[in-house]
Amino acid sequence: MLRHATDSPQWKKIDSLYPEFGSDPRNLKLGIATDGMNPYGNLSSKHSSWPVLLFIYNLSYWLWMKRKYMILFMMILGPRQPGNDIDVYLSPLIEDLRLLWDEGVEVFDAHEKANFNSREMLFCTTNDFPAYGNMSGYSAKGHHACSICEENISYHKLKYGRKTCYIGHRNFLKRNHPYRRLKKAFTGC
Repeated sequence: MLRHATDSPQWKKIDSLYPEFGSDPRNLKLGIATDGMNPYGNLSSKHSSWPVLLFIYNLSYWLWMKRKYMILFMMILGPRQPGNDIDVYLSPLIEDLRLLWDEGVEVFDAHEKANFNSREMLFCTTNDFPAYGNMSGYSAKGHHACSICEENISYHKLKYGRKTCYIGHRNFLKRNHPYRRLKKAFTGC
């Protein structure tokens, strides 16, 4: 059961790969979240806003999602979404994160009454599928939109809706999973 990012296998793996980073609880694991929104609540508006938020996952699970612990790193405003050019906007954040990971910054610890070198890392990103495509530079549209399957994707184009449906994901299920017996629910594949 995951109640917090510290319960995840990724957290434990990072601590084992980088023991000097994981041994100091003052080193921060950060998360980034972004998504486009219409600030006026009017879908006919041509304006787009993309807040980029940073979260500190080292905090307790009842604190890290509180507004006062979220960091609004930037707000990307414009007549349309940034699309794949979001990397231009995020380049200062990437440079700062690289500096914080490689060298760290000297920070004053009020409890210990001494300075220490604080290092930070980007632990994860949280976004919907279209924003994931923009953030990663991966195509989130068309016939090859599944980042897991890539070229081996199984898709079907709906006859009347002209939408692309991705089928064949039972491949990732365990052999004895009950969904494997529901062939009609999965178009027989």
